[in-house]
Amino acid sequence: MDIRELRYFAAVFRERNLTAAAKRCFISQPSISAAITNLEAELGATLFIRHKKGMAPTEAAEQFHAVARRIIDEADAAKNLFRKPATRNALTLGLMRTLDRPRTIALLKPLTGTSDIALRLVGVDEPSDARIVSKNLLRADEHFVPLWVERYVAALPPSHPLTLKERLRAADLAGVAMVDRCHCEQSEFFGRAAPASRQPAAIAESEDWAMALVAAGVGIAIVPEGVARANTDVAVREIDVDVKREVGLAYSAARPPSEVLQNFIAKLQRQRPRAGRVKSAGKTGR
Repeated sequence: MDIRELRYFAAVFRERNLTAAAKRCFISQPSISAAITNLEAELGATLFIRHKKGMAPTEAAEQFHAVARRIIDEADAAKNLFRKPATRNALTLGLMRTLDRPRTIALLKPLTGTSDIALRLVGVDEPSDARIVSKNLLRADEHFVPLWVERYVAALPPSHPLTLKERLRAADLAGVAMVDRCHCEQSEFFGRAAPASRQPAAIAESEDWAMALVAAGVGIAIVPEGVARANTDVAVREIDVDVKREVGLAYSAARPPSEVLQNFIAKLQRQRPRAGRVKSAGKTGR
């Protein structure tokens, strides 16, 4: 096996999909499929179960991923061991507080893995070169590069009786203890939709704290799906309120982006599926 095969394996493990992994690695799908086949033959173990929706990692893949990830990280560290410090280009990103961990890591990884970029992260309302925000928070003078769309779901304590239902209605939540989020990007909508008698059991200042309170049994939280799915200590159920958020990169339309920001935008656009791609050169409305 070689380091490229390990990188391809890690990409498939992360994406759970050959096409998405191939796009991430900038190679063809047959090449990445062949690499996985070679690895399975060399290891004498099945790493993924192929199905219509993608690739499901086996227990062997779970065990091998930790080893492969360590080898990849050590190889990257070795490449940087004797490199002379390069001139670093500053890039300041404002991050919305309600981003989930897996997507945030995926967004920042290409920037943190580049020695010529000095990345600085600030609050979404602080001065920055660009912001990762929900589209409903977009300013009138900003361009918008869409990244993903996700719906809102209910995060419940695993033993809550409402977990017996596959989908929750607004009536199901009447009189139920709720955990609100201080920085909910859809607080105006949920404020209008909530019953007047609704009394939250707690108000969390961060997504991690909200999920911890749900896991502890304090109440139910309505959160973006990525936030809920990233926490294995809570149960997740769909809700009948069809609210979604579109998250993307917002940057000023009044000044040209720096070279490092242009490169970041180009990489984000290459990783998005062609269908539905929105050009960043045009202004988008609220």
